[in-house]
Amino acid sequence: MLGVDLDGVCGDHNKIFRDIVAKELSVDPSSLPLERSWGFKEWGLSSDDFERLHELAVNEHRMFRDMPVIEGAAEALWRLSDQGVWIRIISHRLYVNWGHAIAAGDTADWLDRAEIPYRDLCFIGAKSALHADLYIDDGPHNIESFQKDGRAVVIFDQPYNQHLKGNRAYNWAEVEQYVLEQVALQRGGVAQQLPGLHAGTDRI
Repeated sequence: MLGVDLDGVCGDHNKIFRDIVAKELSVDPSSLPLERSWGFKEWGLSSDDFERLHELAVNEHRMFRDMPVIEGAAEALWRLSDQGVWIRIISHRLYVNWGHAIAAGDTADWLDRAEIPYRDLCFIGAKSALHADLYIDDGPHNIESFQKDGRAVVIFDQPYNQHLKGNRAYNWAEVEQYVLEQVALQRGGVAQQLPGLHAGTDRI
């Protein structure tokens, strides 16, 4: 089972949130660097500012519905699913008070439109409480929790997780390769793509 995070791994949270914040603050988006830390200190946001803006982004701007897909995510996950990998989406998106219906509904809608395959969709903060053989995540606190609990995790490379050590993937091609290697170790090999068939979502 593969536990897959959404924001910063499958969806480009950084860019869409930056654009929304810039609109709300009436500033040029380029003044809010994408190379930022986990706490957004480079954007000059207090914790209260972040909470207010993130609530607006989710409930009014519908960020979880319209977030761009990170290149290669859907195609790689379809190929892994074809190999029999059980994909469990694990995301902590229900932290905006009174916005759970929007967050959950927009997430399901986004997954459909992004053509991302999954067997389970789980909303939880303590991600390591949910079983998976391998996790893909970008959040430093999640990665540290997985590592502390002895869980296998691939760090999806982002500016705010550079200080962490461990298996790191810089794109979805590297994620796919690592997962297939782990599957091959468990099974003794993996099936190759059948000739004449398109890889990924186009043939589903």
